Amino acid sequence: QLQLVESGGGLVQPGGSLRLSCVTSGFSLDNYAIGWFRQASGKEREGVSCISKSGGSPNYADSVKGRFTISRDNAKNTAYLQMNSLKPEDTAVYYCAVRYVYCSNSGTDFGSWGQGTQVTVSS
Repeated sequence: QLQLVESGGGLVQPGGSLRLSCVTSGFSLDNYAIGWFRQASGKEREGVSCISKSGGSPNYADSVKGRFTISRDNAKNTAYLQMNSLKPEDTAVYYCAVRYVYCSNSGTDFGSWGQGTQVTVSS
């Protein structure tokens, strides 16, 4: 059974940093792209970042480009999202998800999801 579990969220001041982790189980991560999404209260879910099976040319939403970094460690069945220079508008529940091989910026293309971890950026 596929399972994804996010962790690492919390309360941080503007300008601070957090690293989110997504630990997967029940399948081999090697052949899957990994996406990070977020949903702020009362807002639609949006794609944050995605890394393909190969790990080359990861993509980022314009709002986080230059501040967030996605990475993966297939041996540990884990994906990460390093978030620096956090802003209040980054406040949201963050989710990881996987799909076969290729990235997509649409959440509907991802078949397996974690339960999310809350990130709150506030002074």
